[in-house]
Amino acid sequence: MRIGIAGAGIGGLAAAGFLARDGHDVTLFDQFARPEPVGSGLLIQPVGMAVLDTLGAGQMARDLGQPVGRMAGLEARSGRKVLDVSYGKADDRKGLGIHRAALFHTLHRAAIAAGVDITPDHKATGREGQYLLFGTRRAGPFDLIVDACGASSPLSPLQSRPLPYGAVWATVPWPEDSRLPPDHLSQRYRRADRMLGVLPVGALPSSPNQRLAAIFYSLPVVQHAQWRAQGFEAWRAEATALWPDFAPYLGWITDQDAFTFASYSHGSLRAPWGDGIAHIGDAAHRASPQLGQGANMALLDARALQLALRRAEGDEALRLYAGARRWHVRAYQGVSAAFTPQYQSDSRVLPMIRDHALAPLARAWPVTRVLTRLVCGDLLPPMPALTPRRD
Repeated sequence: MRIGIAGAGIGGLAAAGFLARDGHDVTLFDQFARPEPVGSGLLIQPVGMAVLDTLGAGQMARDLGQPVGRMAGLEARSGRKVLDVSYGKADDRKGLGIHRAALFHTLHRAAIAAGVDITPDHKATGREGQYLLFGTRRAGPFDLIVDACGASSPLSPLQSRPLPYGAVWATVPWPEDSRLPPDHLSQRYRRADRMLGVLPVGALPSSPNQRLAAIFYSLPVVQHAQWRAQGFEAWRAEATALWPDFAPYLGWITDQDAFTFASYSHGSLRAPWGDGIAHIGDAAHRASPQLGQGANMALLDARALQLALRRAEGDEALRLYAGARRWHVRAYQGVSAAFTPQYQSDSRVLPMIRDHALAPLARAWPVTRVLTRLVCGDLLPPMPALTPRRD
């Protein structure tokens, strides 16, 4: 098949690599003058690592990333343990903290090795039948268009619901005097209206010996301008008073321009495909980052599309792709919608329920096992119609 993919993000690069390896003629279009990543740290879960291994990119990702064995969070004022999820003892069941640039590098290398034709300076603006449109230009026709344009995709009909909370992110060197475990995603909460976090993300390809951390601060979207107006030093004092161990991570930052603001939305397409087009990743479904599944969902979509095209053709293949991913996506969308207000909302009641009822329950067996499977990404089979059942 001749396949045109719009968007060189995680899902687009993975899909391009998989489909080119299967012998398809794949052209990947990206809006930048040269393909490059946008964003900070990511957490790749075991289901995502399995996809990277299948693509031949797993070892490079591990070399650049940092294994994460636990997600841990405390209520800042009381010190009460609010979040404590262990991945277990098996090395192949760890999360992987990785900078988006490092993951991009890994997937880009895999796509190039598979023979993908990457065309820069082409921002998709729509489609005309089986042609992709780029302003006044167009390319095609393609037997299949893959929409990997992300949350602002002009090709996707998804109307998602904006979430009231977002976060500011920055990448900093991992401090030598840090008191935080280098293999934990560590967080501190003030009720549910403030959250500070530190995620170890390994190294960048250009500086493989310098270990990094992604730091983030959750706040209401409508208060982002107010946060910037208060000034960096005032916020630094507020943040370090909330979490003293956060202070070393701010030593390299002099102003708020070091941070990037991210907002989120929630929703999914009932049918992530149409006549000659498949939507993957954020173009098909969006949720808060609370469960750390966004990048993994895009990787799973790319793999499912590859397997569906191996088994069928045309609309039948696209229906197979959508059906294989439907229940996994719906389950994680539902859990994300239920969890997010406990950690990112204006509620005074939900944090109390979280701290005094749900957190103790989460440390009891078998709930601990369920939570581990939940964060690993395989509480439900990711694509049961396309993969053989394991005994």
